Amino acid sequence: MFTGIVTAIGTIISAQQRGDLRLRISAPLDPARIDIGASIACSGVCLTVVDRGGQASNDQNDAWFDVDVSAESVSRTRPDMWAEGQRLNIEPSLRMGDELGGHIVTGHVDSIGEVVLAETSGDSWRVVIRARAEMAPFIAEKGSITVDGVSLTVNDVRDRPDKSCDFMLNIIPHTGEVTTLGALQPGSQVNLEIDVLARYLKRMQSVM
Repeated sequence: MFTGIVTAIGTIISAQQRGDLRLRISAPLDPARIDIGASIACSGVCLTVVDRGGQASNDQNDAWFDVDVSAESVSRTRPDMWAEGQRLNIEPSLRMGDELGGHIVTGHVDSIGEVVLAETSGDSWRVVIRARAEMAPFIAEKGSITVDGVSLTVNDVRDRPDKSCDFMLNIIPHTGEVTTLGALQPGSQVNLEIDVLARYLKRMQSVM
């Protein structure tokens, strides 16, 4: 379980296609606090740590960890994210006693969205993302959504004739600096995870 509060930006330093895709990701983390077998979210995707090493560093990506990405995970996430050199939003799994600062995030990507607008608005970054028709019923104004692993609040939703929707986010300077979201541009694709409460409410309505 995660909260959507990103703690570091990691970089894929190697990607090897075995039976699954083996990634080595460098990040400014303390490897002593990364347990083998632990879950870690990489741009919204829950993965299992299979190895780790390096040294703790706040300024440089001297620590690293390895994960295996299944073909299923690759098929459900944005297509450009698993290549060497790609930057990922990193969040270790929630520990007992940690602050729940965002919202409950599972690390299971529901769909891929596309940025249709990205512009400055005051000091912030105004981003509009187009969600597919199957996602639209789960997105609500002032509700929560996870974009590339980041917990955000939906400011506005506009439904489209094809039943897809455009939803607007306001990304403050701090969030833009400590995550990859500050680099979003029109045409960028992002991983989306709906609020888990919306998922269960939709299921309850379908069986009533």
